[in-house]
Amino acid sequence: MKTGVEVRFFAAARAAAGVDTANFTPASFEAIINQATQTNPTLAHVMSQCSFLLDSVAVHDMSIAVNEGSVIDVLPRFAGG
Repeated sequence: MKTGVEVRFFAAARAAAGVDTANFTPASFEAIINQATQTNPTLAHVMSQCSFLLDSVAVHDMSIAVNEGSVIDVLPRFAGG
């Protein structure tokens, strides 16, 4: 059983984070993103251009509460073709 909130980084966000995933204590979505980026300015820059999913649903409200066991996906912009 997983605990906390799992943040999964993809593509450029993964490269900037240096890890595939990170775990955080449940909090507001904004607080978790701030924790993830506070010591990594490169990741902060990349994430400022990302879309986010919370348990497979697009996040539009940064104040939303994120519960124990939730998963946040960090999705950089993708080039289409």
